[in-house]
Amino acid sequence: MQYNTVNFLSDYGLADEFVGVVKSVIHSIAPDVRIADVTHNIAPHDIRGGGLALARSAAYLNPGVVLAVVDPGVGSSRKAVAVEVGGGSTILVGPDNGLLAPTVALVGGATAAANITNSPFRIDAPGLTFEGRDLFGPVAAQLCAGATLDDVGIPIDPALLMPAVMPVSAREGDTIVAEVLWIDRFGNCQLNVDPDELELAAYSLQVAEQRRPVRRVSHFDALGSGEVGLMVDSSGMVSIVLNRTSAAVELRLGTGIEIRLHGGDEPTGITTPVTIGKLS
Repeated sequence: MQYNTVNFLSDYGLADEFVGVVKSVIHSIAPDVRIADVTHNIAPHDIRGGGLALARSAAYLNPGVVLAVVDPGVGSSRKAVAVEVGGGSTILVGPDNGLLAPTVALVGGATAAANITNSPFRIDAPGLTFEGRDLFGPVAAQLCAGATLDDVGIPIDPALLMPAVMPVSAREGDTIVAEVLWIDRFGNCQLNVDPDELELAAYSLQVAEQRRPVRRVSHFDALGSGEVGLMVDSSGMVSIVLNRTSAAVELRLGTGIEIRLHGGDEPTGITTPVTIGKLS
């Protein structure tokens, strides 16, 4: 099966030559392939962030090859893999460090996989630290050119792939205990909360020792100035939002921070900051 699209995600950024070199290597092998840049601004080494970004994008990516590289263990004993999903409609190529796992789970699991660490399509290089150029890119291109999983690597049991470690929300009586998974560039804070978990129209939002009233809304303009909302975002998850203001800055939130949504009681100790400090 041939593929005509490579969907490319990485933590390479755009300040250096890394992205351009990988894309040029792909085109040198498969000149007609189209490359869609999902994002290259994943925080350096942020495997969880990269995995979440890929999973959020998965339903909207053109079927083909997905090239995902967030690889702090590059050059180590971690495996490099190609993972078939959707009965072969898409193949994910990247490090076996949990980066691919959320997407694999989201689309119903892997139908086949290969260890490509010692792929015959690896490009010889003086060092081991740029496998996007030397391994992942060439393998992605060869798959687009008609190579099979057996051609690019050694078959492995998909059940042996590294799983993703994602936090789940919890219940403590009328309280939902959750975590900030992701903050977008507008400061909206995505939680590990499914909309079905929200049973009330309003809650008391606790961050550390401070509480703020928060209510469910469907769009930003439903909120008044300084009012905090809970909104289902474009990924179908619940996010903490403010209208035209960064919720992350206003509430001093960062990824991994615990929040509590209290139901059934009145918020106490409500604090409205006068001076907004920089996120630490």
